[in-house]
Amino acid sequence: MSSFETLALSDAPLVKAPDGSDVRPLLALPGGSMAHFELAAGKTSIAVAHRTVEEIWFVIGGRGEIWRKQAGHEEIVTLASGVSLTIPLATEFQFRSFGSEALAIVAITMPPWPGEGEAYAVEGKWPSSI
Repeated sequence: MSSFETLALSDAPLVKAPDGSDVRPLLALPGGSMAHFELAAGKTSIAVAHRTVEEIWFVIGGRGEIWRKQAGHEEIVTLASGVSLTIPLATEFQFRSFGSEALAIVAITMPPWPGEGEAYAVEGKWPSSI
């Protein structure tokens, strides 16, 4: 049995994600982990895919777009506060931020993020500005 944990966003460490966004890893349990990440205003991430994890994202601020591609199917979706989306295993994806504020997202990763080497770069839809 896990013990209770509590963590304020301001106390979480700030790290750089493989896609170039700023990430604050939050809490984790054996089945998944949570993180808060931001992509600065006007920036485009590095396109990546994951080896072993799937994610669910929930946009909490800013505006932008995400491109996702998997098994011959691809789409671009508008990102705005209140939008949630999935990134299934091995999906290639890239996102970008529009406007004057950072794109802010909370993500659940299943299983928990394993660390370096999980994400690998792929050819994206747009040139990265990171």
